[in-house]
Amino acid sequence: MPIIKSAIKRAKQTIKRRERNVGIKRDIKTATKAFMDKPSAATLSAAHSEIDTAVKKNLLKKNTAARRKAGLAKIAKDAGVKLAPAKKATVKATPAAAKPAAAKKPVAKTAAVAKKPVAKPAAAKKAPAKKAATK
Repeated sequence: MPIIKSAIKRAKQTIKRRERNVGIKRDIKTATKAFMDKPSAATLSAAHSEIDTAVKKNLLKKNTAARRKAGLAKIAKDAGVKLAPAKKATVKATPAAAKPAAAKKPVAKTAAVAKKPVAKPAAAKKAPAKKAATK
C-alpha cells in the first residue's frame, strides 16, 4: 500500500477510473452480443452508440472503433437488416430569425478611403544554378 498522500489519492482515482472503464467496455460487449443474437436496426444502432461513447471517453482508439463498427455493419448487411434513416435535427425559431430581413437599413458610404499600395515583399535571392559536368 502507498504511504505518501498523493500516492494514496492516485490509487483511489485509479480504482474509480478502472470501474468506470470496465463498465463502459461491458456495455459494448453486451450491446454487441445482443446484436449478434438478434440482428436488427435498433440493436445495431445501440452497439454503434456504445462504441462511439467509448471513443469519446478515450477507451478505444478511433480506428479500432471504425473497424468494429464496420464488422457489425457487414454482419447487418449479410443478415439483411435495413437501417433506419437518420433523424433530421429540427431548427428552433429564434427571436432574431423571426424579424424580417428587409427591416435593416442600407449603410451609406460617407467617404471613400484611399488605400495604400501594398508593398511587394523583397525578392528572394536565387542560388546559382549548378552546371552539369560533361565528359
